[in-house]
Amino acid sequence: MASTADLAGQALTEAVSRLSGSPRQGQATMVERVAATIEDGGHLLVQAGTGTGKSLGYLLPAMVHAVQGGERTLVSTATLALQRQVMTKDAPLAADAVEAVTGTRPSVALLKGWRNYVCRHRLAGGYPPEDEDALFGPAHAARSHVGGAGSTTLGEQVVRLRQWAATTTTGDRDDLVPGVSDRAWDQVSVSRDECLGPSCPLRDECFPQAARAAAAQADVVVTNHAMLGVAVAGNSGLLPDHQVLVVDEAHELADRVRSQDTVSLSAAAVARVAATVRRHAHAVVTELETAGQGLALALADLPDARLPASLPPALGEALTLLEAAARRLAADVREQARGAGRGSEDAGGLALARTAVADLVEALGRMTGDSVARHRDVAWVERPRMGSDPPRLVLAPIDVAAPVADTLLSGTAAVLTSATLALGGSFDPMARTLGLTLSEDPWEGLDVGTPFDYSRQGILYTPTHLPRPAAGISEAALDEILALTEASGGGVLGLFSSRRAAQEAAEVLRGATDLTVYAQGEDQLPTLVEAFTREEDSCLVGSLSLWQGVDVPGHTCRLVIIDRIPFPRPDDPVAQARIEAVTAAGGNGFMSVAATHAALLLAQGAGRLVRRAGDRGVVAVLDPRLRTARYGAFLARSMPPLWPTRDRATVLGALERLAASRRNP
Repeated sequence: MASTADLAGQALTEAVSRLSGSPRQGQATMVERVAATIEDGGHLLVQAGTGTGKSLGYLLPAMVHAVQGGERTLVSTATLALQRQVMTKDAPLAADAVEAVTGTRPSVALLKGWRNYVCRHRLAGGYPPEDEDALFGPAHAARSHVGGAGSTTLGEQVVRLRQWAATTTTGDRDDLVPGVSDRAWDQVSVSRDECLGPSCPLRDECFPQAARAAAAQADVVVTNHAMLGVAVAGNSGLLPDHQVLVVDEAHELADRVRSQDTVSLSAAAVARVAATVRRHAHAVVTELETAGQGLALALADLPDARLPASLPPALGEALTLLEAAARRLAADVREQARGAGRGSEDAGGLALARTAVADLVEALGRMTGDSVARHRDVAWVERPRMGSDPPRLVLAPIDVAAPVADTLLSGTAAVLTSATLALGGSFDPMARTLGLTLSEDPWEGLDVGTPFDYSRQGILYTPTHLPRPAAGISEAALDEILALTEASGGGVLGLFSSRRAAQEAAEVLRGATDLTVYAQGEDQLPTLVEAFTREEDSCLVGSLSLWQGVDVPGHTCRLVIIDRIPFPRPDDPVAQARIEAVTAAGGNGFMSVAATHAALLLAQGAGRLVRRAGDRGVVAVLDPRLRTARYGAFLARSMPPLWPTRDRATVLGALERLAASRRNP
């Protein structure tokens, strides 16, 4: 029998032929090494630059391995855009190629969290509406912008959802176009814990159950990093059995896992739990409400800041009282649910009440435990910047490497890939972050390169004459942004460290030029990106949401401006705790945490410029520390190898020529 690598190589030739394309050495190398990793059961970090075609690089060997030996591969992506691309474009092409080579067609299934699917029982009235007054009363006249399809009322959205649910074969929210608001979707979906399970009268028609049944039989299952995070947090049963794991966009995995294991609590959240239990379980919630008020008083006296390992006494006492009240209430709701029976008319409402109070008990159990004292978690108080919600207590894991290694990597062949994995020229920082150095299985790093000639396609401009960034954005930096934009004639993607800096830049450009300037926060982000893509001479400015995942090839994006090195905020509690943990262990906390964080974002931000072989332009980092600080070389080595310069006249001239070439092709 031919090896997985040989057959996957033949399948790659077939797939490239079907695309009428030409072979890419990096892609071929990736196919070969991924196949070897799958067969050996090891762990592989693969840096595959933009344009490599990394999806086929892992799908082809995974599919060949599956049809040869029957072992399932779980593929996880960070973004919905890549998930759709894999499911609708890459996986069908790979399956066609593998079938042509092996004679067997591999099967592919999509798996998401429970809330992503419509619940037929809820649609049929099996659960009470979350907010009946808002849905059917006077408040339903409030209008909400949905997916660019115009303004619709909440009631109109729910009616459209019901019509769609009668025809959809998947029940998947992403298949509903245009989409609906989160509030409308909440009226037709339930969480896994709220699901009635085997006692549901519509169990045989359940969309999430059907998705899981398909995943249990498929050769390749495509899911997302949030699902991996849920598994790491202790719910590994949500994932289908698999012997091979592929993590695409792997640079985002640690943050997504940490996000899934972060819990928060406020007096408003306690009040919502009390209201849910009172409404659906008709239980007495006075004790819980009183304890919630105690939490509000304790948090009101604390500043927005990280908390010490030993929580303040008043807060600790408030949490203890709240936990006791929540546990007693949970016992009452469980007893009522047992008495009613899961198949009763009240089962849906009781499931909502039971889940609400159980989630509260779980969060409080962690907050009153010793996870902060033992430096497993970091705790802090924060006040929402918008709205009238009171302050909340937040707990997040300091390090996720160990649980990732134990839950996701142990005993599993794993391929983790991204365009950005080698930071400072080394795979070691990312390997530590992702838990590879803690696994008993061997790991290796591989850079398969990129088909782009970065040094000829782009310039990295660092104006060292600018002052070192301080609070906010300097007048000199704003003047530089204006000069660069005028030379480029637009086509600017501005990546800023804060929303305020982005707004200041937008005001300067709007006041001094006739260019169209789109600013994050003024509309939905996908709408802004789409408008920017359509208009070659427009500008788009924003903060962290634009640094990754924005794909605007061609002349439209010819100048990427980065206002400063994106270090974590000095008051970021998680970053503070991680730096302290590394330092306590004898390491360099700044380089391991702050510089690595900045290197990853810089690489991702600079990667917005060259997306296709014909792209040309400039990345301008308006922070002289990239060239003058000791850590600057580490950061620069993490970025695409653009041609570097500090000469302003050279850069302005290059941008002017680019603008002229568009006007006079």
